Amino acid sequence: MVVTQLNLEFCFRGKKLRGFSCELTRSPHGVLPESFFTIMCQVVVPILLSGLCMMAAGLVMNTVQHWPVFVEVKDLLTLVPPLVGLKGNLEMTLASRLSTAANTGQIDDPQEQHRVISSNLALIQVQATVVGLLAAVAALLLGVVSREEVDVAKVELLCASSVLTAFLAAFALGVLMICIVIGARKLGVNPDNIATPIAASLGDLITLSILALVSSFFYRHKDNRYLTPLVCLSFAALTPVWVLIAKQSPPIMKILKFGWFPIILAMVISSFGGLILSKTVSKQQYKGMAVFTPVICGVGGNLVAIQTSRISTYLHMWSAPGVLPLQMKKFWPNPCSTFCTSEINSMSARVLLMLVVPGHLIFFYIIYLVQGQSVINSQTFVVLYLLAGLIQVTILLYLAEVMVRLTWHQAMDPDNHCIPYLTGLGDLLGTSLLALCFFTDWLLKSKAELGDISELASGPP
Repeated sequence: MVVTQLNLEFCFRGKKLRGFSCELTRSPHGVLPESFFTIMCQVVVPILLSGLCMMAAGLVMNTVQHWPVFVEVKDLLTLVPPLVGLKGNLEMTLASRLSTAANTGQIDDPQEQHRVISSNLALIQVQATVVGLLAAVAALLLGVVSREEVDVAKVELLCASSVLTAFLAAFALGVLMICIVIGARKLGVNPDNIATPIAASLGDLITLSILALVSSFFYRHKDNRYLTPLVCLSFAALTPVWVLIAKQSPPIMKILKFGWFPIILAMVISSFGGLILSKTVSKQQYKGMAVFTPVICGVGGNLVAIQTSRISTYLHMWSAPGVLPLQMKKFWPNPCSTFCTSEINSMSARVLLMLVVPGHLIFFYIIYLVQGQSVINSQTFVVLYLLAGLIQVTILLYLAEVMVRLTWHQAMDPDNHCIPYLTGLGDLLGTSLLALCFFTDWLLKSKAELGDISELASGPP
């Protein structure tokens, strides 16, 4: 399919036409040209900024894990990945929906813009309340399985902290995403390239900071038996209000009715990553796990969200739901076609994959400068860490291509169904691979130390 774009500019003086200019752009690949350099320039700054914010989130988590509330209520650490993962379930999905709406001209009309914004904000408040409560329940169930004990006061604290954190973070980030998408549209920048990484960057830091402050507040007032139940009931009572606002938009109501499975399953997947984190973070051989977890999970989630949003926009612009373009007919494409062809989506996948190693090296170096000797810095660990980041992002980018094709073939919107799964998998993959890096590095060091001891023992007396 050849796409032709015709840009006409007319110059009027008074009511008379005094001149015009004409620009014709043709693309043989089905999309308007977007060069490797253009994609790189638009993506690299948001990714670096998001990385800095994720490093800040890692440093915050490394500090707050020693706070009394986190020491006493161990399930709070299990709650971190699914709550932080709300950026993928809600904010990044919102950013992707709004980017698609902006690129297809749906928010150019002021009245339509107001309807889209208000209904989307109401939607994420309903989702945040429900998912926040379910995340707390999942953390409690995983805690019960491993410890076989339940404290009612801690249950109430965990539920209230989760619901309030999810609500506040969703509202703040939702408003920010709306401003960024509308601003990018007016500046002529593709929102797909910048909205999702910024959502993720501030999402980690804001969500973790709010969770720490809110849980500490409830912990200080744990003698007040009515405070935490009242908070949960208040936010539950607001849910019908958000539903009424969301009813303005039929597509949003469709998401509200049928879009729960992706975000709930993604939350469950992220919870297993939280279980790995809570089991490893306090052990000596995993020292530094709290600092690096938000970084490796966030980088993977950012990059795959950008790619998913771009593919989704491509399909919305040049195809109809349920019908895949000719070059995307295969549900399980050859990995080479995902990364090594001249198609625009393959080009963007190469750009995103190329950012993994230099990005992680920059983030690792800054973390080392800030934390000093408290962060593991052996060459073996650095190589393992970079390899883990590459494996994570390669798997996620390929799965993004597969999942977007499958969901589009089923006439479902990839913006709503793919990003939650992929960011949840990114959290689980990132946490698992990072734990494996720490364990492998510790194992290799232990073997080397044992070898040195054996040599000393077998030496001359």
